[in-house]
This record gives sequence, C-alpha cells and structure tokens, in this order.
Amino acid sequence: MDTTSYWTKTTPLPRFRKLDTDLKVDVVVVGAGITGVTAAYLIKKAGHTVVLFDRRRCGGFDTANTTAHLTCVTDSRLHDLVTTFGKEKAKAVWDSGRAAIDQIFNNIRAEEVKCDFAWVPAYLYSARQAATEKEKASLRSDAQLANELGFPAQFIDSVPLMDRCGVKFSHQAKFNPLKYLAALLRTIPGKGSYVFEHSEVEEVHPKPLLVKAGNYRVRCSYVVLATHNPIMGKTALTSATLFQTKLFLYTSYAIGGKITPGTIPEASFWDTAEPYNYLRIDRYRNCAYAILGGEDHKTGQIGKPEQAYQRLEKRLKKLIPNARMDSRWSGQVIETSDGLPYIGETAESQFAATGFGGNGMTFGTLSAMMALDALHKQENPWRELFDPHRKNVSGAWRYVRENRDYPYYLLRDRFRAGTKSQKSIPRNEGRILDRNGKKVAAYRDEHGKLSFCSPVCTHLGCVVRWNGAEKTWDCPCHGSRFAAGGEVLAGPAEEPLEKIES
Repeated sequence: MDTTSYWTKTTPLPRFRKLDTDLKVDVVVVGAGITGVTAAYLIKKAGHTVVLFDRRRCGGFDTANTTAHLTCVTDSRLHDLVTTFGKEKAKAVWDSGRAAIDQIFNNIRAEEVKCDFAWVPAYLYSARQAATEKEKASLRSDAQLANELGFPAQFIDSVPLMDRCGVKFSHQAKFNPLKYLAALLRTIPGKGSYVFEHSEVEEVHPKPLLVKAGNYRVRCSYVVLATHNPIMGKTALTSATLFQTKLFLYTSYAIGGKITPGTIPEASFWDTAEPYNYLRIDRYRNCAYAILGGEDHKTGQIGKPEQAYQRLEKRLKKLIPNARMDSRWSGQVIETSDGLPYIGETAESQFAATGFGGNGMTFGTLSAMMALDALHKQENPWRELFDPHRKNVSGAWRYVRENRDYPYYLLRDRFRAGTKSQKSIPRNEGRILDRNGKKVAAYRDEHGKLSFCSPVCTHLGCVVRWNGAEKTWDCPCHGSRFAAGGEVLAGPAEEPLEKIES
C-alpha cells in the first residue's frame, strides 16, 4: 500500500547536504517542518545567522502529511473554550490563528510564492443528518460567540455538499504546504546561514551553548526545538519525561482523489463527530481535488490501520460518488490536556513548541513568530496563554485518563506471545518474533532479507507494534514511531531501536 502524501507526490523540495564542519551562528533551529522552516526564515530576515537541521528531509514527515487547512477555528469548540478559559482567553486563542494566517499570507507576498493559497470559507457541520435541538443550539452558540468576539460567522440550516446544519466561518484559507516550504527554504542559506539534511541533533550542550550532530558542533546563542514532539535539549531528564506525559499522540488518516468540479464549493469542512472528519476541496484549472481525513486513534493502538483508509474511501464515495482516489497517507497530531499548545522557552535560551492538535499549520507558524519575539526578549501577547510551564486545573482529568494507557500497554505487550516462525513473515512486513526465548522486532525487506531490532521503545520501555499500512514500528504508550529498520521517525523517543545481530 503506497502511503505517500499528495503533497509529496506533486511537489519536489530542494536538497541540502549533511553537516560536515564545525560552525558558529546566532541561532540553531532543530526540525525543518512548518515551525522550523518558518522560524529560520523569520530569524534570518531579522538579521541573524541561523542553522536549520533535519534528521531526514526538510518538510518530509509531519508537515508533508498534513491536510493543510489554515483556520483560526480550533479543535476545541468555541463555546467549550469560553467555558474553560473565559471569553478573553478564547478570543486570544482564535486571534493567534488569525495572526498566523496573516503571517503566512505576508510571507507569500514578500517572496512571491506560488503555493495555491486561497481564501475560502470553512464549515463546521452536524455529524447527524437530523441534528437534535441540543446540537443545533451548540452550533448557534458557536456562531453567536464568534461574532461577539469579532470573527465573522453564520449559522446555516444546510451546509453546502453536506446538507446538514452548521456554521460558516468566513476568511479562512488553505495552501500547498510543501510548495510554501520549498520557497522559504531557498531563502535561508547564504550570508552565514545554512540548511542541513540527514543531520540528526544528538545533544544540546548548555555551557557553552552548542548543538552536536554527528562528529560536528555548531556554537550558538539560542536554540529553537521545532521537532513536532520536542527532543530533550537542555531540559533535565526528569523534567523532560514529565513534559512528555502531558502530550498525547494520535494518528490521523487522509485520502485524496480527483473529482468533477460541478457545483461543489471550494472550501474546508469539519463535522462534530468524535473523532471528527475533515474535508477540503481544491479547484484547479482543469479539475478539482478532494482530501478527506479522520479516523484518529492513539498511535500504535489499533491492529489494522489499513481499515481506516477503507472507511475513509467509503465515506468519500458516498459524499462524492465520482471521486477517483489516487493518494492515501497518515500523519500524527499531538494533543494536550487543556486543548492548547505548549509554546515558549523550556530552558534558558531554548524555545520549544508542540501540542498543535489539528491546527498544525497555524500554531506552527505562530510558534515561529513567538520564537523570534523570545529571541529578541520582546513581549508577546500569547506568551502566558501557551506557556509550556502553565498550570491548568481544567485539564487535570484528561491528563490522568490519557496516561493510564502507559502501564497497561507496558505490561500487556511484554507478556503477549509473538510470532514463532520467521518463514511466516511476508516481504515488506514486520512482526514481533519469539526468538531463542526473547522477543525481537523482525522485518523482511523486499528482497526477502530479515533484519532484527529490539522491540523495546527507547523512550520509556513499551513494546512497539508493527503498522502494516505505513511500514513502521509504533509505540502504543507515548506514540514514538520508528522506521522498519529501527530508525526514529517521530519522538518522544530520541534513540533508534537497538539492532540485534541475525
């Protein structure tokens, strides 16, 4: 099953060499997705020298696997935000999304980026064909609150295409994320600034502040950790481990296909289901394209992820019968106990950002804006709201509920029986294998060769599970993901699965 995203298939990215010398710059940015690339771009434009690192390819993992909605409408419903935080803070959350979209638009204009950016309406609609009066009331409440707080919104009885009641939010947007990143990436190298790929940051040394990647070191005065799930950096082990328990990693799936334009509006859509379904419609010169996403679950906690794609295909066919699917992929979203991201300094001269939920493009861009302010020691209107060290009683119950998974999966998978026969492992597949009385993570490549790794996640010791759809080893406890050969794809794990000799 090919799970290459539509963006990756259609957009080539510039290539950069591996770090091969010691350097000294003003700022090091670790991670070249939407957050890191935007941060490096803004920091260089502000007159600083910068090094941008990625352990694989720039834009090649989480940002490449997004559906790239640009909206100030958060996963947490507006009336829930108001109930939890009050109107002033709820408005600040949505204002941050609007500011991020404006920043993206300004970057596009400044660099004359051709990335299919478009201002479109966004629709939140009832998951039920016949909405209950309670559901209608909650949607009306969102529309009323949005208007009261300065965000144009309208309750409507029939959302286009869906034929269900909902809310129309004006002045939202969408774009091609990799075309956008490709353009920004090309502006970063030069005049003392660099971009390096296939350069994994192994250590952030505090005094003097430097970043180690391979055999080389980069001295700097500030570090931005933009790795989706932050690496430990200068943070103490106990503090970093505690911080990871506040992050809940979910896998989300998407499919894409060409459609006949007809009367389908170019727009973005979300429903009120749990987990919710999301759709974007793009119009091009000679065709239209639909991307449908959903089927979220905690990473590593379902046995047959390919069935998620099948359910999405069935849903899209029912919605748009002429859809011709040609892409499918999955991405990872990180949620927090109170629904707000963690953005800010986690140690002296170290900035980190994570927990964006379904608003990765906007919160990622906002994080870059806030990192620049933190570098300059300037006040930022969202600093306290998204402070990584904030205490929030409202999220305490979810914190307990989400983390009860850890001991369950830690114990269950250690005692679960593995596959007995190596011969039963097909090509391009992996299995947990009982080998000489010990469990190993066994993978057979396309040529039939077997390789073995320890199945124990290098984060906190859970046993990984094989993801047959993505060809990865996924940890069910805290969501780390590893390539078939054991290399880290996504944290919180920072070390690869231990290799075992065959």
